[in-house]
Amino acid sequence: MKRLITVLATASAMALSAASANAATASATASMEILQQVSIVQVSDLNFGTIVPDTALDVDVHIEPDATNTRDCGILTCADAASVSAGQFDVTGASGLLVDLTGSPTATLSDGNGNTMPIVLEKSDRDLTMTGAAMPVYVGGAVTVAANQTPGVYSTSFDLTAEYQ
Repeated sequence: MKRLITVLATASAMALSAASANAATASATASMEILQQVSIVQVSDLNFGTIVPDTALDVDVHIEPDATNTRDCGILTCADAASVSAGQFDVTGASGLLVDLTGSPTATLSDGNGNTMPIVLEKSDRDLTMTGAAMPVYVGGAVTVAANQTPGVYSTSFDLTAEYQ
């Protein structure tokens, strides 16, 4: 019996040493990089200037979505060219990342008395690859001036959203 206990003890010791001889350990590192948040700042407003409407036709007035502040009035009389500007926003984000630009494609100018004019908005860019410096985005568009449009000062607001893709 003593011999049986010795054999069993030896077998158990061998099993335990065999299990520990097959064990292995590895390590890994956890890390994270925090990037600059994307930001957008409004620099200038979209300003179509001063327009005299036609007496018979609805006419679109267009401003290019770029830094040239080019306005096309079609057959209408346009004044106050110095105040004409595309809207400008500056977008800043982490270098090398792509930023998607979204906003409503339309808006409605209103004089506050129930008179309105529709605008189709146009962005200079749909997305930008960030450089680490502020990058300009321009918003122009076309506003439809109705025949005999009621005189007044018309305005509205619109949003442009910048988001990492």
